[in-house]
Amino acid sequence: MSFSKQQLQKFADLIKIEISDEKLEKMNIDGVVEWLDKLQKIDTKGVEPLLNPSEHDLPMRADVVTDGNIRDKILANSPDKAGVSRGYFAVPKVMDAD
Repeated sequence: MSFSKQQLQKFADLIKIEISDEKLEKMNIDGVVEWLDKLQKIDTKGVEPLLNPSEHDLPMRADVVTDGNIRDKILANSPDKAGVSRGYFAVPKVMDAD
């Protein structure tokens, strides 16, 4: 299977990346597609899926809040003190109501 320069540019547009024309010409996508086709042909019947490459179980701990009720200490780090007295961080407006 061979991809044209236009098809590769369309793929790049769909995945929101910019690729220059000279890089498009150098790309060897056909080799990647052939390799993926070979992977698809491998017989994996009877092979259990691998969910985690590590066979170690992680120790579980109780989900207990240890540093709760420190809102004032956290808000003391705010560079803009406008909202601190009301209990929140003041941030610049990022969207217009157009």
